Amino acid sequence: MLNPQLQAKFLQHLNNRKKNNEEGFTLIELLVVIIIIGILAAIALPSLLGQVNKAKQAEAKNYTGVVNRAQQAYYLEYTGFASSLSQLQVGIKSQTTNYLYNISYGGTGSEFIGQAQGSPSTLKSYYGAVGTITGNDATSEALTIAIACESNLPNTSVPGNEYSATTCDTTNVNGFTSLAR
Repeated sequence: MLNPQLQAKFLQHLNNRKKNNEEGFTLIELLVVIIIIGILAAIALPSLLGQVNKAKQAEAKNYTGVVNRAQQAYYLEYTGFASSLSQLQVGIKSQTTNYLYNISYGGTGSEFIGQAQGSPSTLKSYYGAVGTITGNDATSEALTIAIACESNLPNTSVPGNEYSATTCDTTNVNGFTSLAR
């Protein structure tokens, strides 16, 4: 237990200290906090932007798979490929905020193109192709095959009608890599 005189002096000292000391942060302390926040933002921002682009690209990747499967189903029913998105009736718009979509009909095959919009775009483009091959068995039935490709670099033009599902392999086709890896 403290002496009452000492206790009174201690309480008086604490009271005077509160009155004389203004509360708040110094300019140096505020600058240090702002610099730390700036460094953290500089590190996190590129990662965040990359994730936003991946989310946008997921739309085109998903649409490419949907159209490829719908073309295969369409071929089974009509023994031919649809020449437009509306003919496939899969509910895909031909233009969204980030991509332009188009089907090119090539007689024995079909190409689906998801071209990134914007100038310059930071998004990758997507390319899907569906075609037929003749089976090696006695019936020689036509089998449908499909390929989906992603551009290696953002803002890449999608290949033209010269490519089909049989010419796009699992390596590279004109700046595109197969998604079937």
